[in-house]
Order: sequence, then structure tokens, then C-alpha cells
Amino acid sequence: MQSPILAPVVALIIWSLVMLVWAVFTRLPALKAAGVDMSKARGGRPGQLDGVLPDETQWKAHNYNHLMEQPTLFYAVALTLAVLGAGGGLNAQLAWAYVGLRVLHSLIQATSNVIRFRFLVFALATLALLALTVHAAIIVF
Repeated sequence: MQSPILAPVVALIIWSLVMLVWAVFTRLPALKAAGVDMSKARGGRPGQLDGVLPDETQWKAHNYNHLMEQPTLFYAVALTLAVLGAGGGLNAQLAWAYVGLRVLHSLIQATSNVIRFRFLVFALATLALLALTVHAAIIVF
């Protein structure tokens, strides 16, 4: 039997891959325009291209990195709730809310990147994650 909370887990993974593709398809032309020779590029670290590539290009890559951070906690708690048999009802709704808010966060960051809107959406998503974590903790402890 499938737990309903697994659908938002898969949806966020799909969205993360969408952001990866968006980042790649905006960065590669920007790298070429900036004169970066990819055949000679070596190593690197996050943010190293800030100031080299246009901010609007970097926003997509930054967002992809963000999707590799806090959502890892979401995946862990959602899978925990699924294993515990508590992945339906309110928890599934909270999971969908989290995913919807993270998608909205991505769209804000990748387009206008207005910090006050981005932070508000991030805070709301964090509250949904907190509620899921509390629900899992109540069952486990």
C-alpha cells in the first residue's frame, strides 16, 4: 500500500530536476558569453561565478543549491511518516503545502529574487516542515 505523502516527495524531486535543467540551460550560454572556456575550467566552489555571470543567471543555480539543503530534512521526515503509517491526512496536506511553497520560492528566486517575498515563502515552508517534524516526533517518542 502506497502512502499519500510519497507523492509530494516525488513532486519535489521532479521540481529539483526542473530547476537543475533551467540552471544548466541558462548558465551554459552565459558562460560562453562571459568568455569562460569550459575545456580549461578546473575545480570550483559554490558562488565562484558570482560577479562573473549575470545575477539573473546565478539565481537559478543558487536556487538549485537551496533545493539540496532544507528539503533533505523534508525527505527524511516524509519518509519517516510514510514508514510509520502516518503519511496521509493532515501530514500529506502539509507535505503538499511544503512542496508548493518551495516551488513558489524557486520561482521567486529564479525570476525577480525579491528577498522579502522569498523569505516569507521560505518561512511558511519551514513552518510546514516543523509541523511534519512535530507529528513524526510525537509518534516516535
